[in-house]
Amino acid sequence: MLTVYIFIVLMPLFGAIAAGLFGKKIGRRAAHWITILGVGGSFVLSLVVFNRHVLSGEPDFNGTLYTWAMMEGVRLEIGFLVDSLTAMMITVVTFVSLMVHIYTIGYMKEDDGYQRFFSYISLFTFSMLMLVMSNNFLQLFFGWEAVGVVSYLLIGFWYKRPTAIYANMKAFLVNRVGDFGFLLGIASILMFFNSLDYADVFHAAPLYADKTISIGGGQWSLMTITCILLFIGAMGKSAQVPLHVWLPDSMEGPTPISALIHAATMVTAGIFMVARMSPLFELSSTALSFVLVIGSITALFMGLLGIVQNDIKRVVAYSTLSQLGYMTVALGVSAYSAAVFHLMTHAFFKALLFLAAGSVIIGMHHEQDMRKMGGLRKYMPITWITSLIGSLALIGFPGFSGFYSKDSIIEAVKASHIPGSGFAYFAVIVGVFVTAFYSFRMYFLVFHGKERFQHSHAGDSRHAGAEEHGGHVDGHDHQHGHGHRPHESPAVVTVPLIMLAIPSIFIGGMTIGSMLFGSYFEGVIYVAPEHDALAHLAEHFHGAISFALHGILGLPFWLAMAGVWSAWFIYMKHPEYAEHIRLKLGPIHQILERKYGFDDFNQMFFADGSRRLGSALWKFGDAGLIDGLLVNGSARTIGWVASVVRHIQSGYLFHYAFAMIVGLLGLLTWIVVR
Repeated sequence: MLTVYIFIVLMPLFGAIAAGLFGKKIGRRAAHWITILGVGGSFVLSLVVFNRHVLSGEPDFNGTLYTWAMMEGVRLEIGFLVDSLTAMMITVVTFVSLMVHIYTIGYMKEDDGYQRFFSYISLFTFSMLMLVMSNNFLQLFFGWEAVGVVSYLLIGFWYKRPTAIYANMKAFLVNRVGDFGFLLGIASILMFFNSLDYADVFHAAPLYADKTISIGGGQWSLMTITCILLFIGAMGKSAQVPLHVWLPDSMEGPTPISALIHAATMVTAGIFMVARMSPLFELSSTALSFVLVIGSITALFMGLLGIVQNDIKRVVAYSTLSQLGYMTVALGVSAYSAAVFHLMTHAFFKALLFLAAGSVIIGMHHEQDMRKMGGLRKYMPITWITSLIGSLALIGFPGFSGFYSKDSIIEAVKASHIPGSGFAYFAVIVGVFVTAFYSFRMYFLVFHGKERFQHSHAGDSRHAGAEEHGGHVDGHDHQHGHGHRPHESPAVVTVPLIMLAIPSIFIGGMTIGSMLFGSYFEGVIYVAPEHDALAHLAEHFHGAISFALHGILGLPFWLAMAGVWSAWFIYMKHPEYAEHIRLKLGPIHQILERKYGFDDFNQMFFADGSRRLGSALWKFGDAGLIDGLLVNGSARTIGWVASVVRHIQSGYLFHYAFAMIVGLLGLLTWIVVR
């Protein structure tokens, strides 16, 4: 099986190298086929791994491929840990990546960087697989940074467009803040455990449960500090407040990477990491409370921002932020399996929503403003029905995948006694209404109501394959006038939508019993008995159908229905109410429009502040001290000395003879006196 594991990782890498280095020679068609076959092969092998380790019950694999270096007795190794969590993650990552690769053929077909894009997304898949299959912190950090680098390249794919460069630099810098904390957490583990191997660290962790370290004259729990540092890394990658600001701007990249990065892969890396580190987090209630509060704030307040967005992709982006908050809340109440369960279901329906948004953009000749859409149901039937499926899964409608995972998180929070769980329950329960409202606001504005696209202008048009690229859309000069009617996307776009819609409906009900209440994560995820929030829920679980029927009677269902009804009433029944409500809520609406001032704060204190600091350092340091005093000052001093000394050089022989006689007399006098 080791050969299978190696091929799962390396096949996307080979595809990335072929498309990236030889793309111009092999051409577009060969570039996409090589990368698709690479990722497709990884997906097939992932199914083999899932079958053998999950369905057939083979023992977990934890082995080293090779030793990279030795450092004072610490072995720095490259290896794989393959268990039920890994099997699920690699299957989801490769499946979603495969769908995105196929979708990209239609979406990026006229882009000049076609081969380069396929190389990037295949390299991204390799990086994510290295992350989730790692059995040590060194390899975890390699995968962690690799997905960050490739996401930087993908967000700024259209590098001629200033906003794309701004967005990828913003993502890079914000993630550096999180990664600094993450690296400190890994350094703490290396310092105290003298190992970077998961098994060694997890085995020794209980011995350090009560250990304290001195920081700033006070005593702090080692496990609390280490876990919080590790979670700061997750806050960056998984876009938790206040390190969330990069994700909405990352919509500047092509739509396929929005699905790949923001659905199943990079943004879920932080959730996966904390779940993998459950033996450490369970030793610190303080760290769990920190995780819980951060997740609660993100789940509610980022969802509220989705209400005021008019760009179809940004609505889905803020939805991703909110749903990542739900997963983080689950981690905070020790419901790690519920967090990972929601990670899995969310991967399918959020990738579906992103790709469906891209299909709408193609059909609308690349208009992204929902206010210029409407009535697309009859023009784009496949996109319409798959978008409806994704929206129902997102709001947690009973029977859909999102219902099982989302309601499980809400019930786990309700049963938890971790400090902060009361606020968390309020946040996630209110978030149900908010999610349903902005989701169906988008759905109604795009697919129902009167057709508003007849009034859009040619300058607003967007080209297929990329919504925005260097001064003109997606790097192409095609302009589509308002006379063009919307149209359904080609099969290469709609087939991935259908393939993602199927698990968005069924995967939750099929797997809830084993993943949440069975033995699926036995021996993989550790939960302390006093933190087991899912135990109470397990006592009342009698199957997926019963769970769904019971959900109809629960508060979350009725809040979701209230959100759907409110969206319909305001935007379909009485569309004039939307502007009236906006005016009534003027100050609140302004706060939401300004995204709570996070960007303003970062611009003022970090971006502008850094520039002011740099200017001051240049003025007083470089120009004043270095140039003024050291460089120019020393030059002026030498010039002055030279101007004085040069008068000694008169050019007359008798002056030099006289100076020599005076010097000789002085020397003789000094010798005699001495």
